[in-house]
Amino acid sequence: MVASAKKLPPLMSVDEFLEWPGDGTGTRYELVDGELRAQDAPSEGHGGIHSNVVALLHAHLKSAPTRCRTIIGGGVRPLLRSDWNYRIPDISVTCAPSLPGARDVAEPKLLIELLSPTNKRDTWDNVRNYVTLPSVVEIVLISTTRAEADILRRNADGHWPANPLTIGKAGPIPLTSIGLDMAMADVYWGTHIADRLA
Repeated sequence: MVASAKKLPPLMSVDEFLEWPGDGTGTRYELVDGELRAQDAPSEGHGGIHSNVVALLHAHLKSAPTRCRTIIGGGVRPLLRSDWNYRIPDISVTCAPSLPGARDVAEPKLLIELLSPTNKRDTWDNVRNYVTLPSVVEIVLISTTRAEADILRRNADGHWPANPLTIGKAGPIPLTSIGLDMAMADVYWGTHIADRLA
């Protein structure tokens, strides 16, 4: 039986959003200036790339001498209009302790988004909010249509570059925030893009 959608609230705060039971359809939302923004259901390729990146991060972080860990689907509150914005990156890395009942990713260090033609505008809007978080030092956008990644890395003076560093199919994708170089073949393993890397 298909669940019927409930009427979406016109405007809500982050606290209200976190208590909201959803619209009854299973659609995932994030909060953008008090308004709900639906997150697209991922394609098969998107899901494969997501799984690969999480596996690479998990293996690396588990063997590293830090307490950093990977979070999937955890929310962050940008400093800009923080009572009205709750953005949900595809993958976060934090080195902060895990706290029972926490809803936000504490002190995210690295944020990764998977970039597709349908979410490009929303994703870059999120990036403009992610850079307001003082703990974030690196943001990576991985394409789901070609072997490519855009990297934004905070400079030593605390500022962000005007433009991202684009890494092509030769790779690797350097995640300096956690000391990991991800080979393109590993990121896109098992997807239609992997054939173009052979």
